[in-house]
Amino acid sequence: MSRPRGLLADDHMLVIDGLRRILEPECEVVGAVEDGRSLLLEAERLKPDIVLLDISMPLLNGVEAARKLRKIVPAAKLIFVTMHADATYVTGAFRAGASGYVLKRCASMELVSAIHEVLKGRT
Repeated sequence: MSRPRGLLADDHMLVIDGLRRILEPECEVVGAVEDGRSLLLEAERLKPDIVLLDISMPLLNGVEAARKLRKIVPAAKLIFVTMHADATYVTGAFRAGASGYVLKRCASMELVSAIHEVLKGRT
């Protein structure tokens, strides 16, 4: 079986580099972007299986991008990786189509676990 294709979206390159290192053993990282509009363009072009995205991004925030991603790549699993712990953000993310929500303060193994669960069709 081929490895899942992952796309990363965060407005901080240091975070993208860290996510890439965590994700690479689990997936083929096919792209990384720094804003919501670029995320939509790259998702349409690359057709990822999984997208890790932040809520706070320039040009188009992650929640709005997720709503649009559901139409562009409906089969892709979306996991928010964010600093926002407030229930309002969590609820908004899942309503927009998220399959997972991981806080940036969590251990990398929690993110890996979330990736595995989401790829199995779980939330």
